Amino acid sequence: MPWSIESPMNASQSDSQTNIAKASLLDYFKTWPLFLLPQHLLSALMHRFMRIKHTEFKNFQISQFIKLFQVNMSESVYENASDFADFNHFFTRELKADARLDKTQRNELCCPVDGAISELGDIEEERLIQAKGHYFELNELLGGDDKLTTTFRNGKFATIYLSPKDYHRIHMPIDGTLQAMLHVPGQLFGVNNASVKTIPRLFARNERVISIFDTPAGPMALIQVGAIFVASIETIWQGVVTPPRRQQVQRWQYQDQDKLSKAQEMGRFNMGSTVVLLFAKDAIKWQTTLQPNLPVQLGQLLGKIQHENLNV
Repeated sequence: MPWSIESPMNASQSDSQTNIAKASLLDYFKTWPLFLLPQHLLSALMHRFMRIKHTEFKNFQISQFIKLFQVNMSESVYENASDFADFNHFFTRELKADARLDKTQRNELCCPVDGAISELGDIEEERLIQAKGHYFELNELLGGDDKLTTTFRNGKFATIYLSPKDYHRIHMPIDGTLQAMLHVPGQLFGVNNASVKTIPRLFARNERVISIFDTPAGPMALIQVGAIFVASIETIWQGVVTPPRRQQVQRWQYQDQDKLSKAQEMGRFNMGSTVVLLFAKDAIKWQTTLQPNLPVQLGQLLGKIQHENLNV
């Protein structure tokens, strides 16, 4: 079996085992087929499907999607299905300049995406909470990079889920200068609520692109996590990072990069998924009103820098 539920043996057991049972039978029913599906093949087919330019077909795709997910097209630069070259251009649509505004002060973090908080809080030594009863290891999330693991040990993390109807461009939560990027190959499990509650180590198992920045709050990792049907992840400096899909961790080092400003676009998902933010110990403090399942929007207050470095 891809997962297990252990019955409590005594009152001293950790609540992680107890809380696993809170995932419903329906949650497991929704997620077990993901272990059987040819995830990468289906995602490759989706990559092509989203780029079909036949006018009637792509207009029908887009119109049905807007209706099914009640997408607010009044925020989009282009509002009609016929305005987009294909479904992927619609999915990664640009918003009007006043649709999202940075509502934060200089020493505050803005939310980098539209979505919903999955979890956020402290990194406990090298362990992050995925959902009640599920944890995963920092070193595994960071592709086995021991130096990065040390950097973010006992730091802060936030996980934000992007649903299909959300805006799928990703923006900077803070000013930052790119230092490095990693592509970590992996599975492509779904990342919705049912998957998060039932698939152990989900975010450390899925394919992901990790961007490391130097910021006024110190080092920051912005991690774009892939998922089933997330056919492509890209950044503004590298373009499309995946596909192609690789067998080994790939690393890029950068020097003399221009600083990216807070709220500036840094990348996008071609189909939706999840963003994980990491900060070092004592670098930032999350906004106290944030909690799991809370909807968030690009530009809203996410947290505050504890000790700002004005020289960065």
